[in-house]
Amino acid sequence: MISFLPLGGAGEIGASCFYLNIDGTGIILDCGMHPLKTGMDALPKFDLIKDFPVDYVLISHAHQDHLSALPFLVQRHPYIIIISTPQTRALAELTLHNSVSILKEQLSEVKQKDAHSVQLKIYSHEEIDLLIQSIEYRAYGENTILKGYNHQGKTPIVATLIDAGHILGSAAILLEYNGKKILYSGDIKLSNQAIAKGSKIPSLSIDTLILETTYGNTDSTLIPKWNDEAQRLALATNRILISGGSVLIPVFSLGKMQEMLAVVWNLMLSGKILMTDIYTGGIASKIGRVYDYNRYVVNRIDPEFELSAIPVKNLYDVAQAEDFFKNPSIILASSGMMVEGTASFKLAKHWLKHKGSAIFTVGFMEESTPGFRIAKAKQGEKIRLTDFSEENEVKCEINNFRFPSHASREELLEIVNSIRPKKVILVHGNQESIDWIGGAILVNFKKTKIFQAELGKEILIEKMEQNYSSYK
Repeated sequence: MISFLPLGGAGEIGASCFYLNIDGTGIILDCGMHPLKTGMDALPKFDLIKDFPVDYVLISHAHQDHLSALPFLVQRHPYIIIISTPQTRALAELTLHNSVSILKEQLSEVKQKDAHSVQLKIYSHEEIDLLIQSIEYRAYGENTILKGYNHQGKTPIVATLIDAGHILGSAAILLEYNGKKILYSGDIKLSNQAIAKGSKIPSLSIDTLILETTYGNTDSTLIPKWNDEAQRLALATNRILISGGSVLIPVFSLGKMQEMLAVVWNLMLSGKILMTDIYTGGIASKIGRVYDYNRYVVNRIDPEFELSAIPVKNLYDVAQAEDFFKNPSIILASSGMMVEGTASFKLAKHWLKHKGSAIFTVGFMEESTPGFRIAKAKQGEKIRLTDFSEENEVKCEINNFRFPSHASREELLEIVNSIRPKKVILVHGNQESIDWIGGAILVNFKKTKIFQAELGKEILIEKMEQNYSSYK
């Protein structure tokens, strides 16, 4: 018996966490927190598996929505075995330590409003150190035997991590048992970025594919090729710099920061962007060193390229935000969606006041975030960055670029075409994205059964009796 139970990340992007029971061995795929929620609401629904075997957790990559609930899982299941790539383990050490103070600050703000928040036991830095030491890391392509407490005497489960091309250390996860093959895509990208090469999914006969759908509803004609978009970014950036303005680029500290820093610097080296000051800061600098350390052991565009060789200034050394406008500069600041309280959110409030400067968005914006509101704004409009903030007149230029780190919808269908799974379970996307991918698979792969993951609803993979009505 093989069953699948979503604990989070079903019908939305956030708190990705999926439970597999493979003949008595409990395997959790990813364990993330929802970046736009707080308290218990941000965690996967661990109570759904309180009476089930829990033996392993396999982490696909180190982004918050796939990793950050891991300490809370370990609090409940202290003997669980954690497996990831060595790169994800190294990045987890940085991101989990960084999240301790962030979580404490968040909970102190919501305790008055959210009674559930007091149930959340914040982990310590010492606990993170112990957790990191316990992570067993596996190289891409290395087979690992999984045998849970209730699995003794049965055929072993074989797990293999495959480069997913999303960020450093990201992995798709292949599980093989009794002739059955299950592939979890994690966050995946088939085409190249500035640093990372795209994933090469091996041609395998897969029984069940658990597939992300992030860009399922995005018209790919609106997403230019990476290098073409870099040229458009260069033209727009030069226009602002020549006029004496500065450019704010909101990015996520892990992945997007490193990729966009490489884009900007390479454009400067080639003479396509004027040489000017670049500001970054925070945890992103430490992450960059992990990228550099691993540059010869992962699939890179240019293994000789080093992020630490780029001359950058620390944005946190600038005393007043208005100082960024004294000389033309480019600022890469987290978070990518300009979530309230982050550096990019605070800086954006200053940028909106400055005609001649610009905010350039470069990735996905969830509709409830300040970043989405800014991305949709036009000069001369008045917008509220949050529901309760004062209105801000948009005086700066707003320009939206696409440098995706997820597969396009055509690439998602390419994965299905390559491995021809008998069943596909759709996760990690909004309803529109899931509907588009599900419909396209039904039209193009008529023998494939489609399932939409729903929080707390079990899917029996062997029997597949719960074919959801939206795809009947």
